[in-house]
Amino acid sequence: MTDPVDPDRPPEPGPRPDPVDVGEVEAVNQAFYTAFEQGDVDAMRALWADEPDALCVHPGALPLRGTSAINRSWALVMASTPYIQFFLTDVEVAVRGDVAAVTCSENVLTAHEDTDASSFGGGKAVATNVFVRTPDGWRLWIHHASPVVSGGHDEHE
Repeated sequence: MTDPVDPDRPPEPGPRPDPVDVGEVEAVNQAFYTAFEQGDVDAMRALWADEPDALCVHPGALPLRGTSAINRSWALVMASTPYIQFFLTDVEVAVRGDVAAVTCSENVLTAHEDTDASSFGGGKAVATNVFVRTPDGWRLWIHHASPVVSGGHDEHE
């Protein structure tokens, strides 16, 4: 019989991710947001892993599976988004072997075609982007963004 795990004991340190991997993942993550901001469908397609189990969840939408469905969704989103800019905060990167995860807050500034130049909309979402290492470099495998509809959570709950 083994002793129960002490919940107060700090976790055992795992292998530290290679700083080169972390930098590469950060660059691909930024390329994802740049492609979206620029409405560059081709750049967005190039970032995604060509996998039937690739997954994309746009804020407030149902999950999309497979690269073809995901690419179609980005084309539609970009066609209906004349202006969008992201200010990423709380960015954290974790790399474990050939899989990496980036979590962040997406602080979004947007405008529509009929919006006056002095009027912009804003919002916030939290996102998880999961990347896999391929022979062609890191590729996006999963993107999940959820809108933030509250002012945050109370740490005393």
